[in-house]
Amino acid sequence: MGRSRRTIPEELLLLALDPATGTTAQPQSLDLGLAGAQLVELALAGRIAPDGDRIAVVMPRPTGDPTLDSALELLRRRGSPVRAVNWIGGPRLGLRQIYLAYLERCGMVHAVSGQMCGVLPTTRYQATDTAISRDIRARLDSAIRTGVPPDPRTAALAALAHAVGLGKHLYPGNEGRSSRSRLRDLIRHDPMGGLVAHAVMDVQNGVAAAPRRAAPGTSSGQGSPGGGGAGTRQSAPSASVSAQSHRGSMARAAAH
Repeated sequence: MGRSRRTIPEELLLLALDPATGTTAQPQSLDLGLAGAQLVELALAGRIAPDGDRIAVVMPRPTGDPTLDSALELLRRRGSPVRAVNWIGGPRLGLRQIYLAYLERCGMVHAVSGQMCGVLPTTRYQATDTAISRDIRARLDSAIRTGVPPDPRTAALAALAHAVGLGKHLYPGNEGRSSRSRLRDLIRHDPMGGLVAHAVMDVQNGVAAAPRRAAPGTSSGQGSPGGGGAGTRQSAPSASVSAQSHRGSMARAAAH
């Protein structure tokens, strides 16, 4: 996979990064969104495809992105299509820290160490290339303002931004109410993005254990766990460690 553009997980994280505080909005639901964003990116790369409310591997060839390929391999080892809600609802693998570490290595964010209450160590992240973040935001703003159906990547990004509760972060206050509503409506423009976004919201609403009965285009509502918080800097676990921990989650998911 070429690196001439950012992946959807990276774009979602950059949208959530508050330039004033260096923290990420909606940190708890953001991890769910990043897991879902990986599925959308793999689908756009032709590696997976929706099968009802499940995800099936259709081409196991690696993409060249280590984090995406780790997820692809885990899906392949599953052997049969896995429900999107079970995949996203499995134990989180520290995806936010993995992607923050990657963006730091790329020089897109700069880690700033500090202390909370003068004691607890914290790490905040400041964007070093704000032009990329502005471009991502401009794509969403254009889709919301013009009403023109967006491209699949932008539609999926909008669906995930809504699903993890970034609407109030991107378009705050009463003046942003109509923009938040239109952001939610963009979910219908990408089937895979819609499937994953609904799965993210289902996990937040605690309905991961039961198959979805609603129509694919019907929203299940939005949870909004968590608030802004400083990201704790930690080393990204290796693909093998991630695979071992997630294999356990996939085995538990198979019981549903």
